[in-house]
Amino acid sequence: MHKITVNGASIAYDEAGTGSPVVLLHAGIADRRMWRGQVSALAARHRVIVPDLRGYGDSELPPTPFTHHDDVAGLLDALDLPRAALVGCSFGGAVAIDTALAHPDRVSALALFDTAVSGNEWSDEANDLWDGLVGEVDPDDFVAGAAGEVRFWVVGPRRQPEDVDTELVAFAQEMDQRALAAELALGAVEVGELSPPAIGRLGELKIPVLVTAGAADVPDISRLADRIAAEVPGAVRLPDVQDAAHLLPLERPEPVNAALLDFLS
Repeated sequence: MHKITVNGASIAYDEAGTGSPVVLLHAGIADRRMWRGQVSALAARHRVIVPDLRGYGDSELPPTPFTHHDDVAGLLDALDLPRAALVGCSFGGAVAIDTALAHPDRVSALALFDTAVSGNEWSDEANDLWDGLVGEVDPDDFVAGAAGEVRFWVVGPRRQPEDVDTELVAFAQEMDQRALAAELALGAVEVGELSPPAIGRLGELKIPVLVTAGAADVPDISRLADRIAAEVPGAVRLPDVQDAAHLLPLERPEPVNAALLDFLS
């Protein structure tokens, strides 16, 4: 693990390999460890940088206003990188898209897995699925909260818990407990948002974009991937990966790595 100061905050990151730079941005229910299946595969051809977003994992959270997308650009500055390809999952994908819109000269490509998009609103179907699978959870109970989020996102509404590898579930719950604590702390800090948000600006992206999702994820996620592919000029929409949900790179590293190596080349 390395630490570097970015916009006044100490950001933790891992690094491996040499070549064209690639930054991997983790999901909001995880931290940089979710990319453990990608680092060595990508490092054979690329300089791979895997940060914890501010407040998550081993990165600190000073009580000062900030934006995640400016932190990504600041990380590139601190590492003396003019441009990089950004790979994001879920919330990390939303941060990647926001970075490309806010700092278009700093991002060479986007690869998005089960991505969120800033400004997107969840459907009534997604809210009903949450109510049916999880329901009300005490926000101060990180154990129960992580169990509910992992049931919803990592297992997914189309599978049963016994259908999913127990080690994956346990690891996801451990990461998510830390992420929930991070989100509680972030609630006390002024976190800026892209304005206008990305959901109405996807057509502004003029770089190569790859997007896909896990077939067992919440249906809204696959629909969002479809929308990105329809609105971003030239975007590549890969078929949804079977037997995988929201943490697709962690659950199914082989097809993700193959897609990334082909796309980034």
